[in-house]
Amino acid sequence: MLAILSAMAISLSACATSSPIDAIQIDRAQGTNENISSLTEVIRRNPRNPEGYNVRGAAYGRSGQFSNALDDFDRAIQLNPSFYQAYANRALIHRSMGNPVKAANDYTRALQINPRYDVAYIGRGNLYRQAGRVDEAMGDFNRAINLETTDPRAYHNRGLIKQLRGQHAQAIEDFSASISLAPNSPEPYNGRGISYVALNDDVNAFADFNRAVELDQQVAESWANQALIYERRGDKKRASKSYARAAQLDPKYKPAIDGLARVR
Repeated sequence: MLAILSAMAISLSACATSSPIDAIQIDRAQGTNENISSLTEVIRRNPRNPEGYNVRGAAYGRSGQFSNALDDFDRAIQLNPSFYQAYANRALIHRSMGNPVKAANDYTRALQINPRYDVAYIGRGNLYRQAGRVDEAMGDFNRAINLETTDPRAYHNRGLIKQLRGQHAQAIEDFSASISLAPNSPEPYNGRGISYVALNDDVNAFADFNRAVELDQQVAESWANQALIYERRGDKKRASKSYARAAQLDPKYKPAIDGLARVR
């Protein structure tokens, strides 16, 4: 029994930081010839306006055309070196291209220009969190929240750090705040559910995991978390079904693989 509980704890730990809450959501429609041509025409009419390049760069970025996006943000910044939004946009492209140091530098530059820019604190904080620099990350999320940000990522990511520190009651408060700002996002439900499990509140945890599954049935983490509650209840049949669904969605997702091994 101790071995099973230990394995459960490991799976919870793995889930706690798995959500890509800052990732670019690819939307190929943003990069259609029609849309890009329209934005290019705006630039052609006013080639010295940095906003045009920033808008087109954002469209390129959302469609996954990162090199083109980078060129446009570079041009926007060249035209207006104080364009802090363009620095933050370029930071997200650098991060998506696997250049976290350049991304952090761009977020820092944006904050030097505008110390009240919550987006840059959240972006840089998430880079710090994923690099294991949790104290610096916590500082950035606190700054964003103190600025009364309405961005749910600040609360979600701060909740992940509190969860990592074992501060589950406080983490639940942050995940709940994130949910109030983004009620249709599965990530904070998964996060809050994990802290409920840590507090042995399986009823609320199960409700959160079920809600996460309802919101997006393509997230392996949600199914694996749901399966964990079934497993804790001794319902191996339902646990196996949910773990199998998680493994189908992500064959490399270790909590699902380990869970299947336990319940079969």
